[in-house]
Amino acid sequence: MTKVAVIGCGVVGAMIAYELSLIPGLSVTVLDRQLPAQASTGAALGVLMGAISQKVKGRSWQLRQASMQRYETLVAELGHCVPYNRQGIVMLCFDESELLRWQNLIEIRQTQGWPIELWDVPKLRSRCPQIQHPDLVAAIYSPCDRQIDPTALTLALVEAAKQRGVRFEFDRPVLSIRSAENHAQQIVTASGNLSVNWVVVAAGLGSTELTRSLDAPLDIRPVLGQALKVQLPDAIGDAAFQPVITGDDVHLVPLGQHQYWIGATVELPDEAGVVAEASPDRLERVFEDAIAFCPALTEAKILQTWSGLRPRPHNQPAPVIGLLSGYDNVLLATGHYRNGVLLAPVTAAAVCEAIAAPAQQTA
Repeated sequence: MTKVAVIGCGVVGAMIAYELSLIPGLSVTVLDRQLPAQASTGAALGVLMGAISQKVKGRSWQLRQASMQRYETLVAELGHCVPYNRQGIVMLCFDESELLRWQNLIEIRQTQGWPIELWDVPKLRSRCPQIQHPDLVAAIYSPCDRQIDPTALTLALVEAAKQRGVRFEFDRPVLSIRSAENHAQQIVTASGNLSVNWVVVAAGLGSTELTRSLDAPLDIRPVLGQALKVQLPDAIGDAAFQPVITGDDVHLVPLGQHQYWIGATVELPDEAGVVAEASPDRLERVFEDAIAFCPALTEAKILQTWSGLRPRPHNQPAPVIGLLSGYDNVLLATGHYRNGVLLAPVTAAAVCEAIAAPAQQTA
């Protein structure tokens, strides 16, 4: 039996555990210092910007496309316990010079089998009458993009993986990883050590310290995000058509029961890697920006505000997926920055591919 330890139980770690549970011959243990979905996953809106992304080729597009395809089957596997908005994403355009870029994307996506529509202002107002802004020139509608509840998704993955024999140990922080001859051998925790054949580091910001214990530190830095949840008296716009709407990087995410998330910000750290504290003033500006294109939000009551840190790799592309340099059994699945929820399925697939062949050979 091949022993696999997954460190971290955000959406990425939980997805990895779920997909690994489908591979025969593995004994999988997930370790986290806290309960699932408490860190970066809890600071995510779950907007899956795949087709509407300007990434059209290479690794970035391949990762997005594979994840979007997997989500369609994954949600069906998990059942109806995970809120999943299939009504697409509407992106507002305020700059006429951007239209050619969007038209080019539409043509490319047509050849790739992902339809996108360019709406003029009258079409936008007929479909989304809540959107009113004097500077609007068009909107881009991506019907195949989605939004999912990250916390509900993570908890559903944990429960399904448990039923398939994966062991989860929460409130058990990993102190270090012991190795010999560039091969990880034990996970060190305060409550004892765990022998392993494979280690998967999916610990977000905690990945830096873990890799440092292997003398191969991965520099991941925090990026602050903020958002707020609001309640309205009624659904805004057409109650039967409630897509995610995004304008100037502000998302308006319908949650049902006339509730919406508004956010999220991107607040980068300084040169030393120190991130600013959450700012109510910044969040108020985000709310004002949302009201500017959706005036109905003036009637909203703020129910909740949150802030959270996202893991961004320093001086290398996000995410970091693959073997840790110098090691043959330590897999990195971390540093997803703003796309942890979007890219969790393809990350899990890459981990499974790396582990499955050796496991089947030794089974």
